[in-house]
Amino acid sequence: MTCKGICTRYKAQKPVGTGRYASGQKRCQICEIFIKWEGLWCPCCGYRLRTKPRNLKYKAKLRARVEADQLEAVAVKAAEVEEIELEPIAVKTPKRAKTAKAKTTKAKTVKAAKKVAVTPVAI
Repeated sequence: MTCKGICTRYKAQKPVGTGRYASGQKRCQICEIFIKWEGLWCPCCGYRLRTKPRNLKYKAKLRARVEADQLEAVAVKAAEVEEIELEPIAVKTPKRAKTAKAKTTKAKTVKAAKKVAVTPVAI
């Protein structure tokens, strides 16, 4: 297949400070253009788009960039977790329901106390 000119609509400008592949751009070898496109296939000619550099030097550069971004993301996530842990948490403890056994035990002790107080003292 050949280039039909559709790819010019998706032509990507060169990013400042980062590489083309690191910023998400892809290259079509048939159309010989970098495009901003989400799919894996060129919208113009239908050939597979390159998502990684072929040159060893630029491969290493991209790999280092991706690793640095991952480390930064992990550090940010860890900082968010620490902020959440530092906030005071007010938790209300639920009141326990009295069980039947506790009620009967309490009733028996009250009755025993009354009997002691009611019984006459022999002199």
